[in-house]
Amino acid sequence: MTDLWRLPLSVISELLTSGKVTSSEVLAQSRDRILKLNPALNALITHNPEAEIQAAASDARRSKGKCIGPLDGIPIAIKDNILTKDLKTTWGSPVYEDYQPSVDEIAVERLKTAGAVIIGKTNVPEFTLEGFTDNTLFGPTRNPYDIDVTPGGSSGGSVAGVAAGLFPAALGTDGGGSIRRPAGYTGLVGLKPSIGRIPRTSALPQVLVDMEVIGPLTRTVSDAALILSALEGPHPEDPRSALTVEPDRNLSLDTPPAPLRVLYVERMGDAPLDPVIASTCRAFADRLASLEHKVDNGPLPLDISALNDAWPLIGKCGLAFMARTVGAAFEKASPKYLAMAEEGRAVEGGQLFAVFDLIATLRRQAATVFQSYDVIVSPTAAAMPWAIGMDFPPEIDGQPVGPRGHAVYTGWVNAIGHPAIAIPTDSDSDGMPIGVQMIGGFNRDWLLLRLARQVEMAYPFADSWPSIAEGR
Repeated sequence: MTDLWRLPLSVISELLTSGKVTSSEVLAQSRDRILKLNPALNALITHNPEAEIQAAASDARRSKGKCIGPLDGIPIAIKDNILTKDLKTTWGSPVYEDYQPSVDEIAVERLKTAGAVIIGKTNVPEFTLEGFTDNTLFGPTRNPYDIDVTPGGSSGGSVAGVAAGLFPAALGTDGGGSIRRPAGYTGLVGLKPSIGRIPRTSALPQVLVDMEVIGPLTRTVSDAALILSALEGPHPEDPRSALTVEPDRNLSLDTPPAPLRVLYVERMGDAPLDPVIASTCRAFADRLASLEHKVDNGPLPLDISALNDAWPLIGKCGLAFMARTVGAAFEKASPKYLAMAEEGRAVEGGQLFAVFDLIATLRRQAATVFQSYDVIVSPTAAAMPWAIGMDFPPEIDGQPVGPRGHAVYTGWVNAIGHPAIAIPTDSDSDGMPIGVQMIGGFNRDWLLLRLARQVEMAYPFADSWPSIAEGR
């Protein structure tokens, strides 16, 4: 049998449809790779004991000519802060160590409805508030391209598993860059949808209010589109999901967009940027120009300095809210997060509402900016991945930085609620992936996917694998 782990989800789907492989065989190969490689990576932390039953049910459907759709029988992993019925959801914290939800979150429910096989849960940092992936329950997740460094966070387990070929796709969440930065660090496609594109109800406490969204992590743009197709659409319990139909939504993914107005933003003010990332992303902007898009270079036409200063307050206040929600059980949290929650309790209501007002202002201003530009392009991160055991890189290009110095390119996109997609560009001289993100107007997710697909077809990237994946 062919090495199925090398194949995109879409190709595996075609093999299943043709009867050349079964879902049970696909799952067995995935389980085998997890057994061999996961001990070194620590990507998957909870196995789904029902996965084999789900795969067998898919095979039975196909044998009767009742295939549900392209995801039927495909193994997909779920980030461990997304609720999964009867399957532990720990959020990387002792607070939720034994939590077994009684319901699926909508995204998981829709995957199951589409016939996907839920293979298990992927590792996260505690409460998914960090740019690395480590916690006291399961330990650190390692980057398949260099196991001495982080894959980023907070979707680190999801990206490590997909990048190493343990499973063909995974769900992540992105509340400040937690899909896009890890995707950039592991050579993957990571989509952060518009707020509301994928409904959210029956979820863990939303410590980042409406800014955290669910999205796919895959090896190809086509695979991301297949998953988004299964997950998007309104839900009566989430009014934000009642989006208008996106223009040109029904165009084929392979239909390139008409020439777009693109702004390439290389730097965020005077924040430092790794020179290799800078030169690589600049070359990516040139590629967009070669595809006949009109590319301008310049600063971000939004002042996000106040947002950057206020960002830590959001997580701290969110933790204070969660502490009130879960009660005495919150005392099991790690000391760092207990301290953060205590700081959140001390925040005055006026301070917090000033942050909400700032976000509302940025959303209005962003709507104006995207009348002048269709897409804004920037690096996914300001620094290359750093050593396991460190919370963040202490300096970038010789300049000292704080905890979010590496993350200056992403949080503002969550604040405005717009879609963004991370795709790989050229790697550095050591073969470490570098990612670039493309940000679109609100409710222009499929325009971004078609643009990303155009780039992928002109400059393919899905055949790059870390040595650990290939047994080297």
